[in-house]
Amino acid sequence: MTIQVGDTFPDATLRETVQFGESCPLAPESFSAREALAGKKVVIFGLPGAYTPTCSAQHVPGYVANLDALKAKGVDEVWCVAVNDAFVMAAWGQSLGAIGKVRMLGDGSAELTKKLGLDQDLTGGGMGVRSQRYSLLVDDGVVKKVNVEQPRKFEVSNAETMLAQL
Repeated sequence: MTIQVGDTFPDATLRETVQFGESCPLAPESFSAREALAGKKVVIFGLPGAYTPTCSAQHVPGYVANLDALKAKGVDEVWCVAVNDAFVMAAWGQSLGAIGKVRMLGDGSAELTKKLGLDQDLTGGGMGVRSQRYSLLVDDGVVKKVNVEQPRKFEVSNAETMLAQL
């Protein structure tokens, strides 16, 4: 079942790294999503994968560009979640100038994505299980907004839509 407004955000282990060595990200740290959301207003957006066209050209850059406006409306953090490992998410975030702005979080085994009911099977295209494209507003662990894209669309999960909903 897909996450709904009013639901408590499910707990799952996410991974993140913001530290880099000479040629690659350093070991990621794991954390509980539910614990990290406690007492905060967080925009979470999910997408099919790092380094994919719409995700790289529009989705992440839109949230980076609108970060100050989101914070001005009371958002504490913005999270990008994908079914990629944290090393890939960090390298991708660095390439997009997102590190230190948007938290680039790895859900490598799709634990959170499946608990949200937002997984999709893209094995036919060689991508395996991935996330649908979506955005959520979570306030102190309770889901306040849910925006899920139709397949191959990018119309409701963007930063501009979330700003209009705040």
